[in-house]
Amino acid sequence: MTTTELGELLIDRNKTVTDAMKQLEATSSKILFAVDERSELCGTVVDGDIRRWILDSGSLGAAVGDVCNPSPLVVHKPYELEAVKKLMIGHDVTRIPVLNGSGQIVDVLTWEAVFGGQVASKPVAQLDLPVVIMAGGKGTRLDPFTKILPKPLIPVGEKTALEYIIDSFLPYGLSRFYFSVFHKAKIIRAYFEELAPEYDVEYVEEETPLGTAGGLKLLSGRISGSFIVTNCDNIIRLDYADLVDHHRKKGNGITVVASMKHYDIPYGICEIENGGTLSNMVEKPEYSFLVNTGMYVLESEVLDLIPEGEFFHITHLIERVRNTGGQVGVYPIGNEAWLDIGEWSEYRNTLKRLNIES
Repeated sequence: MTTTELGELLIDRNKTVTDAMKQLEATSSKILFAVDERSELCGTVVDGDIRRWILDSGSLGAAVGDVCNPSPLVVHKPYELEAVKKLMIGHDVTRIPVLNGSGQIVDVLTWEAVFGGQVASKPVAQLDLPVVIMAGGKGTRLDPFTKILPKPLIPVGEKTALEYIIDSFLPYGLSRFYFSVFHKAKIIRAYFEELAPEYDVEYVEEETPLGTAGGLKLLSGRISGSFIVTNCDNIIRLDYADLVDHHRKKGNGITVVASMKHYDIPYGICEIENGGTLSNMVEKPEYSFLVNTGMYVLESEVLDLIPEGEFFHITHLIERVRNTGGQVGVYPIGNEAWLDIGEWSEYRNTLKRLNIES
């Protein structure tokens, strides 16, 4: 690993959790190594560490050193390659830091470099559950595209938005899809009949608009157990196996996938009291919020809580689950994992992030 590549994976232990999130999103390795001022390894940071920290109500302003795993798997120079291979396979890791005699990190061994062409990349965990895509909206925020095309079929490069979304699920063995349709449903059906995909597609057609959850009632008796629900204007890149595992371990009736959004205010914020007296001024503050992405994992039992034939939003269903003693959880993801194509500004931004010319 080059010095530049190694530098991209190192983070000062005194940096904030927010800093770590931004740096993680910028690297394909999905791991950072927290170091002190002498470049001595203090621990490792991955998405899961930050996710647990957020769910435990940890501050995003906390130091990385408080969040990282302080006892990571390491090797010391000199090392034997065969021993490293056994460590990677036995501990299910793809990155191992190399330390010198002073405990300083001098290299990172990657799965690809260690195994070369001898072993294929680590397999992705496979799932067996249906995915429901809410594809019935009019998409008025994407006029004039949606005056002609249904929102799920707007182009994202050489594919439609719906195909791009489906492609993110396929590596996990997810191949059963339900399309909840209403607006321009015939066009969506015709497109996929012509496409003749290898995955299975079934349709749930609303006779009238039923909201973001009302159409799910039509699935009662057709699916059982856990299932994923997503809007048709979101492309979300995450480990779906980890998402479902988290949902089941927590015993949630619904798990909301939420993206951490950062907002920098380029002005001094005035805080007032007593009818206009300045109490405090905060210069160029930063705020972070967990924002609902429109993706969920649900248990089929919650479908019983949806009224039949009524307009019903997912927020109404969440409220009912909680009011009846069920649990609703959150699965945080980074800002870069969520690509929104529901309105023009975000659509253009998504094309840019995917390196697609508009």
